[in-house]
Amino acid sequence: MLLWLLLLLLPPLFLLVLLFLLLLLPPLAMLGQRSQDAGLSWLASLQHCVAWRVLSWAATWQQQRLEHNTLHVGQSQQQALIWCLQRAQSPLCPPTGRTGTDMSIFRNHLPLTKVSQAQEEENGGQLLPPTSNQYHGEASLQATLLGLVALNKAYPEVLAPGGTARVTPTSPWPSPLPWPGHILDQVSPPGTKDPGALLLEALRSPGLKALEAGTAVELLDVFLALEADGEELAEAIAAGTSGVPLPGRAAELREALEQGPRGLALRLWPKLQVVVTLDAGGQAEAVAALGALWCQGLAFFSPAYAASGGVVGLNLWPEQPQGLYLLPPGPPFIELLPVEEGAQEEAPSTLLLAEAQRDKEYELVLTDHVRLARCRLGDVVQVVGAYNQCPIVRFVYRLGQALSVRGEVTGENVFSEALGQAVGQWPGAKLLDHICVESSILDSSEGSAPHYEVFVELRGLRNLSEENRDKAQPCTSYTHPCDHASASLRPFCPQLDHCLQEASPRYKSLRFRGSVGPARVHLVGKGAFRALRTTLAACPSSSFPPEMPRVLRHRHLAQFLQRRVVS
Repeated sequence: MLLWLLLLLLPPLFLLVLLFLLLLLPPLAMLGQRSQDAGLSWLASLQHCVAWRVLSWAATWQQQRLEHNTLHVGQSQQQALIWCLQRAQSPLCPPTGRTGTDMSIFRNHLPLTKVSQAQEEENGGQLLPPTSNQYHGEASLQATLLGLVALNKAYPEVLAPGGTARVTPTSPWPSPLPWPGHILDQVSPPGTKDPGALLLEALRSPGLKALEAGTAVELLDVFLALEADGEELAEAIAAGTSGVPLPGRAAELREALEQGPRGLALRLWPKLQVVVTLDAGGQAEAVAALGALWCQGLAFFSPAYAASGGVVGLNLWPEQPQGLYLLPPGPPFIELLPVEEGAQEEAPSTLLLAEAQRDKEYELVLTDHVRLARCRLGDVVQVVGAYNQCPIVRFVYRLGQALSVRGEVTGENVFSEALGQAVGQWPGAKLLDHICVESSILDSSEGSAPHYEVFVELRGLRNLSEENRDKAQPCTSYTHPCDHASASLRPFCPQLDHCLQEASPRYKSLRFRGSVGPARVHLVGKGAFRALRTTLAACPSSSFPPEMPRVLRHRHLAQFLQRRVVS
């Protein structure tokens, strides 16, 4: 549908040529036999060239629209709000002939709410069905078109015929591009949903220049599965399960796996340059693990930042490793709620995009036409610059992933940084994943003070022995008398506890008084988090992209990990 809309705007002669190619080239391409050594046939190459020209033209048009909207951000946001209200048939929508909607009326009639509250109100307390794995709207289209062009500019060879393969059923590109998309996904079989088949096809192609995956967490699971099922995949490649038998390629796979995880991607695909994933909550740890091990030496690019309400940030800078995103003026309609320490429940009024201040932190508030509510997403961003009149931000943490057993509120970013510092003191250990549970969820205090239960998956460390836990003792002069009082506290990790005290004065004060007990760390077996993610994805209320939780609030999920503890 998108392609036909674009074609209607093209000059008539070019339109006729493209229509001819659209009707003629696909059946002709099926007649051409593609050889593994010779590469794509000339018909497929021509089709790829036409698709790229159409896509580039559409991206130029979207870039012009983005320039105009970001230069006139106040007017653009007003139009985005009206569009949302009209589509939702809201009484707040201005009558015909009026060009504006009073923001004070809008805010008074739609008070702030959290996403979970909006879902409950809309569905009468029932769980939502799974959301689509693709977004719709101009922000999604802009993210896809401009992201592809930016990626091609930064890495000119990756979108050449046969240069890209997707290894997960979901795509990192927010908006589907029916005809060009099938052509630009050169290696991946169209419509394939089986992760094993996608990985097998990618492994058969040693000349890949880019890997695509829905999210970094999904890509982490792909590499873990590759290690676990490497011999079966090698046998399938040698036997020609999905094509011509390639015994030489199977031998290369076996040899690459024998050398361990570090740099595995570049051993399998020597020409690989970049990994493309969609950014969402809880992905930073997976990106760090991939960059330190399997994808060492490769660049990472995310075309957008996505949340439960849709695409909220565009990435126009693939060369920037920090993950910077432009907040577009919508739709959806975005507001910014200033983050003030200790005042989250009685937050001040929201701001529009043009009112954002550099270096300040804000929680995102989203309004769209599907769920007409001013939803606090819980995603906190820091403004680092401006693009015309719109803020450029980086995502720092999620408010809903904070720990608090005595009102101390240890944020997601604070805890993750402290855990990373603690794991860095264990020689050879690499952190793959972690999840926290407040001790009350598991009833694990056993008469001692409430504390954090931390489940980690590591590479390079087989167990968390007492020797490993105590290699770096806390520098603080105080140790609570309960810390070594019983065998039930043996998982106590002084490195993590010390790092948490250094990062959070409030936590340190509560630890000193004995109101909070020491954090306990448990090592889970291989595949535990992959199994947990499979369980989470099966939940009726699961969303796309699958945001990785860092704090579990449900006992059955916490017990799921507890049963997989190995040390």
